[in-house]
Amino acid sequence: MADGVREFFEGLEARVDPTKTAGMNNSYRFDIAGAGSWAVAVTDGEVSVSEGGGEDADCTISASEENFTKMVSRELNPMTAYMTGKLKVKGDMGAAMKLQKLF
Repeated sequence: MADGVREFFEGLEARVDPTKTAGMNNSYRFDIAGAGSWAVAVTDGEVSVSEGGGEDADCTISASEENFTKMVSRELNPMTAYMTGKLKVKGDMGAAMKLQKLF
């Protein structure tokens, strides 16, 4: 499954709809247990992804590999995952709410 998470992040830049992220300026760190960590920066709608890093991100998202995979495949609602402790968010909650524009 780690390959699936890696593929998700490697293809994220190409999949994002720039009309949805225009004017958005946030940085994220994704810590996916069992798969690794990725930094995602959105600068005026342009998305860049790098493996590792993101220590000074606006928002850190933590989840297990299984739960993250379920969220990106739409089997698990991110808000439900957060409310049930399957998804953890540290930092700017407003930035976290904007994540739906990326996926």
